[in-house]
Amino acid sequence: SSGINAECPLRPGKSNKTRLSKTPGGKLVTMYSNKTTQLPKCGDCKLGLRGIPAVRPTKLAGLSRRVKTISRTYGGTKCSGCVRSRIVRAFLIEEQKIVARVLKAQAKK
Repeated sequence: SSGINAECPLRPGKSNKTRLSKTPGGKLVTMYSNKTTQLPKCGDCKLGLRGIPAVRPTKLAGLSRRVKTISRTYGGTKCSGCVRSRIVRAFLIEEQKIVARVLKAQAKK
């Protein structure tokens, strides 16, 4: 074995922050801090999604689906504002198609 332990890497660095901590026994030990987490972001506007925990990917994999999503269309990937604008846009496009069809039918008469 090379002496490298996954829990206690040898060198501190950008991805492996360390700090000294004194134990109750009076011994100085190196504490390895966890990486900072980022909020999940909306795919359209890049705003943080509320209601979804900001955890590391390995922890996220262990969470249940109920925690990772929101019970709405595009829940967990798009924010409510973007979902609303998508629905309105789709509705207006359909309305436009209907109006075009009606105008075409009137032109034939």
